Amino acid sequence: MRKSTLYLVACMTATVLLNACQPKQNLDLKNALTFFASFDNGFDADYALGDKNIYTATSRRALDSAMKGMHNADHKIVKDQGQYGDALRFGSRTDTVIFFRGKNNIVYDPQNWSGSISFWLSLDPATDLEPGYTDPIQITDSRWNDAAIWVDFTRENPRDFRLGVIGDMTEWSKDTIDSPVEVVLEKRRVTVKNPPFTKTNWTHIAITYQSLGGNQSMSTLFINGEKIGTISGVNDPFTWELDNANIYLGLGFIGSMDEVAIFNRPLSDEEIISVYQLADGIGSIL
Repeated sequence: MRKSTLYLVACMTATVLLNACQPKQNLDLKNALTFFASFDNGFDADYALGDKNIYTATSRRALDSAMKGMHNADHKIVKDQGQYGDALRFGSRTDTVIFFRGKNNIVYDPQNWSGSISFWLSLDPATDLEPGYTDPIQITDSRWNDAAIWVDFTRENPRDFRLGVIGDMTEWSKDTIDSPVEVVLEKRRVTVKNPPFTKTNWTHIAITYQSLGGNQSMSTLFINGEKIGTISGVNDPFTWELDNANIYLGLGFIGSMDEVAIFNRPLSDEEIISVYQLADGIGSIL
């Protein structure tokens, strides 16, 4: 048999195997999904094991009076401007708080909490963001430094992009007796210098976490399918009052967001790449 024929047969076999594996992987992703907001059908989530509604509060202190729906005129759905379809555009830095309820949309376990978060961002941090820290996403029942998972941009140019996975303040603050606060918190962050965000291209962010609240916790940041850094060796308790847990979007943020998804387990490196490369987004696997 000629070499060219052997090569063709090998390529065809590899393609058949890849196509056979893809439906199973998509099914595995679908079965792990607990929350998904594409913003193609409005502000509310497309799929949720808990409450699908988006909520607006006038400030972080006014969560008890939060209203269903989007009640900030500067935050809009922009048609056909997302990575897939429409996107959520945050038009100004404001005290207004936008969030989804965490209960059931996040599969929380106080002793062994694992999962993944996926979303897309489009912005130029140097020109779009106003001075101050900004969190495109923050998941907590309390604050950014008390049992929280978040990503942020630092407060002034040139801005770093960071993942923070920070357990109970009552526990990690004990480490500040012997070390400065910034040193203690740095162990609980992944910091990216010169992050690759632009207005003209969408950037994919994925976070995986496993065994939070346990003895072998590990959290990893991915950008555009590439593993950027891991937080490990930090075994703080991660205690929530689940009814108070929220998925906050766009805290102090100016820019566009698309395809926010949460999974009930840490996705593998290969699955992260698969999500990043999905031709029609996560909606295509539902």
